[in-house]
Amino acid sequence: MRQGRLFVSFAAVIAAAMALVGCSSDDSGGATSSTTSASAGASSGGSGGLSGELTIFAAASLKEGFDELRDQFQTANPGVAVKEITYDGSSALVTQIQGGAQVDVFASADTKNMDKITDMVQTPTEFATNTLQIAVAPGNPKGISDLAGLAEPGVTVVLCAAEVPCGSAAHTALDKAGVTVTPVSEEQNVTAVLTKVASGDADAGLVYRTDVKSSGGKVDGIDFPEAADAVNHYPIAVLKQAKNPAAAQAFIDLVTSDAGQAVLADLGFGKPAA
Repeated sequence: MRQGRLFVSFAAVIAAAMALVGCSSDDSGGATSSTTSASAGASSGGSGGLSGELTIFAAASLKEGFDELRDQFQTANPGVAVKEITYDGSSALVTQIQGGAQVDVFASADTKNMDKITDMVQTPTEFATNTLQIAVAPGNPKGISDLAGLAEPGVTVVLCAAEVPCGSAAHTALDKAGVTVTPVSEEQNVTAVLTKVASGDADAGLVYRTDVKSSGGKVDGIDFPEAADAVNHYPIAVLKQAKNPAAAQAFIDLVTSDAGQAVLADLGFGKPAA
């Protein structure tokens, strides 16, 4: 009898040990399954994807390109609500940022205006360059062929204001050519200059090559050699006080990616400086 009881006890111990092994195996399998599910959710853009609102300020000359990139970004990141992008002269946008405007991303048409808020942005990244052309009415009725033609009697010219990137570049080019022009108006962004030439309110204006290309034939563009001395370099940065820095960086990553660069190149923007 004693021998039988010992056998039963030994069998019970073996059974208990096997049960413990089985439980341990089940726990391990459950943990692995849970981790795999979490990883899959993050990689599929589920609960681990980007979310929230994204606010972007960008130079007026970037409108067509950034509108397209915004749509691409929104499609790839449906959890992010991209607010309507604010386009204006870079100096005007900087003034708004300095005044407390809540912004996640700022893209400037020159480094000068980005430098004004160095203490408010993370390290900027250059993503494009742009050069000037003389915008004239289709067919160039005034026969303007160079910057000197802008100073001819009877030619009305409109420029960007000097503090705006397109205005600063225009003055650099005119100084290089030794040409003095008295504009009929000085505008706060390049879009306004283009509009005045397209509407016939001015005979000519200095705008970016990209603006001429995007005008859909409303103006013609005249190249001039001094444009090479007034190339604009475009930086983009995340604001240090951004409410959605992750989405902001993701948008910048798109802008600087091969896909983003292709969009900008199609619009006439040059590659960022090496």
